[in-house]
Amino acid sequence: MVSAPQKLSGGRLVLVVGPSGAGKDTLIDRARAVLEPTGRVVFVQRIVTRAASAFEDNQTVSETDFDVALAAGAYALSWRAHGLSYAIPASIDREIAAGRAVVANVSRGIIAAARRRYADVVVVLVTAPPDVLAARLAARARPSDGAIADRLKRAEVVFDDPWQPDIVIDNSGSPGDGARQLIAAIQGVAATVES
Repeated sequence: MVSAPQKLSGGRLVLVVGPSGAGKDTLIDRARAVLEPTGRVVFVQRIVTRAASAFEDNQTVSETDFDVALAAGAYALSWRAHGLSYAIPASIDREIAAGRAVVANVSRGIIAAARRRYADVVVVLVTAPPDVLAARLAARARPSDGAIADRLKRAEVVFDDPWQPDIVIDNSGSPGDGARQLIAAIQGVAATVES
């Protein structure tokens, strides 16, 4: 009988998910400014086959370079969405093994894969009402976002097991309010890792 592969453990992986326009990157940026200097929390830069913008922080690669790196095992998690390729670098494995909390902005579609790979995964859903999402998407006017109506339709997807979020943040108010909630959630996760 073949045994299941052992999950990576030591630290905790915090996956921040949510619909386009929910403000995930804004909240993550604010949390990074507060928590990264502690050395207990690592914020991961995504690899994306789209140029970075004022609305997100990512490492840009070509589709060809992405595919080469994927084949070489350079990514811990990868997915396709909106006609683009996304990944989280394999370097997070070292951080998890060292006992740190690792925070990454990902697609909810890879939650199941992350839970199979890592022993301790916390999913934080950042969301907002449809009218708020629509206004934010219209304001950012990024062509690669596609049709706003299509993005809002995808936001309606109900989370089923194993995609249930552990923490839900309603980010319909000020970015400061949402950031405080995310910071508190990550601090709770980091404290649990240390204890």
